[in-house]
Amino acid sequence: MDALEEIFGKTAQMTVLKNLIAHKNESTYLSGIADETGLSHSSVARVITPLIKSDIVIEKPLGKQIRTFRLNLENEKTKLILDFYNHLNKMD
Repeated sequence: MDALEEIFGKTAQMTVLKNLIAHKNESTYLSGIADETGLSHSSVARVITPLIKSDIVIEKPLGKQIRTFRLNLENEKTKLILDFYNHLNKMD
């Protein structure tokens, strides 16, 4: 368990957020996040929605059925989350 999970608990949304942080300069798919985290596709879709609504994650359609996701590195909330995450990990 890392420092973020110790504070906020291990939730599906935290797991997805940590996966996106680990790949912060890349776009990914719901199925890619699901495969890497062990969460179901539907769980990832459910918990990523609030991250998109808060503009922490950018969703970009790729064709009619495929959507890609990545952290919005221009968003102030995202910058604060990354800064907090990095500071926590340096303390361990």
